[in-house]
Amino acid sequence: MTHPSDQTTRQRAGNGAAGLDPTLMTRESWRIFQIMAEFVEGFERLAPVGPSVSIFGSARIGADEPAYKSAEATARLLSDAGFSIVSGGGPGIMEAANKGAFEGASASIGLNIELPREQTPNGYQEIALHFRHFFARKVMFVKYASAYVVFPGGFGTLDELAEILTLVQTGKTRRIPVILMGSDYWQGLADWLEHRMVGAGNADPEDLSLFQVLDEPQAAVDAIFTHYRDRNFEPSPQEREVLLNL
Repeated sequence: MTHPSDQTTRQRAGNGAAGLDPTLMTRESWRIFQIMAEFVEGFERLAPVGPSVSIFGSARIGADEPAYKSAEATARLLSDAGFSIVSGGGPGIMEAANKGAFEGASASIGLNIELPREQTPNGYQEIALHFRHFFARKVMFVKYASAYVVFPGGFGTLDELAEILTLVQTGKTRRIPVILMGSDYWQGLADWLEHRMVGAGNADPEDLSLFQVLDEPQAAVDAIFTHYRDRNFEPSPQEREVLLNL
C-alpha cells in the first residue's frame, strides 16, 4: 500500500523535472563535450611523456619551509633519474615539484585547475594543462604515473591519496609506489589507519603495505627504483588493459 506522503514526494519530483529550465538542460548536455575535450587533450599530451611521478602537497607551504625544499629536492632527483614530474600546477608544494623538475633533466608538467582561490599557475611548467573538472584532472594524475609522492597537504591532498589507495586496493589501476613524505606529518594518519581502520576490520592488514612513510628525498627515489627492480616502468599489456578502463 502506498503511503500518501510517498505519492506526494513522487509528484513533486516529477513536477520538478518537468519544470526545469530548457536552457539549463541544454547547458548540462553540452557540458559532456567540455568534459570529453579535457580527457582528449590530457590523453594526447601526456601519453607520449613516458614514466612520470605525480607529486602532491599543500598550496599554502612557503618556499622557505622544509617541506617545500624537500619537494624541490625530491623532484630534481627524480627528474634527473628520468621521470617526468606531474604536479597540480599551483603554488606551494606544486611549485616546488615543478621547480625541481624544471631544473632537472625531464619534463615539468602541471595539471592546473580553476579554483576560486589558491590556484595560481606557477612559472615552472613546461607542459601545462588546464581543467575545470576535478575528476578529469584526477584521472590524468593516475593514468600515466609510475609513482605517487605525497607531501603535507590539506583536503585536496588527502583526496588524491585516498583516490590512488582505493584504485590500487580494488585493482582498478596497477600497483605503484605511494610514498608519504614527512613522518612528523603523516605517521599519525598511518597509525590511525592501522589501529582504527584495520583494527575495526574496515581494511585488511596487507592494505597498509600500499604506502610507506619516508623523510629523505633520496629515500623516496630509492624506494621507487626498488619497486621496479623486477618489473618495467611501463605498464604490462595486462596493466594497460586495466588502465584503459580507469
